[in-house]
Amino acid sequence: MSPQRTAIVIVASTRAAAGIYEDRSGPIAVEFLRRKGFDCPAARIVPDTDISAAVDTAFAEEPSVILTSGGTGLTQDDKTVEAVAPHITRELPGIAVAFWQKGLENVPTAVASRAIAGVNDSTFAMTLPGSTGGVKDACAVLEELIVPIVDMLEGVHEH
Repeated sequence: MSPQRTAIVIVASTRAAAGIYEDRSGPIAVEFLRRKGFDCPAARIVPDTDISAAVDTAFAEEPSVILTSGGTGLTQDDKTVEAVAPHITRELPGIAVAFWQKGLENVPTAVASRAIAGVNDSTFAMTLPGSTGGVKDACAVLEELIVPIVDMLEGVHEH
């Protein structure tokens, strides 16, 4: 029997990290991953300025999946895509396109959210917006993809 598949959710939100408001996007992603069979602890909430270090730490743990929430917009402190991109060796642009198409059903500005999805030797990662709607859209897109993607990674990854 294979070991329990693990997943990590990282929320980039300076205000949520400071306790100014409660993050509501991270729990949606965590619940989704748990429902899909992943061992996923509560979301790690970090200030936008700490996203790069948090992403580096998460990738070093070699989970099956990393989902981030927040930091995909256009402001100067939105750096999540830049933090995740160096860890991805093979992009899966079709997943980002499907995510944008899903978002466009309800939000005209969905395509202004930057997103990246891809894999390295052991981990699938995707950057999600910080909104609950954006996370729900991404989970809907990943519903039938996340397990087959991890299956493929495990088929080519030597343990």
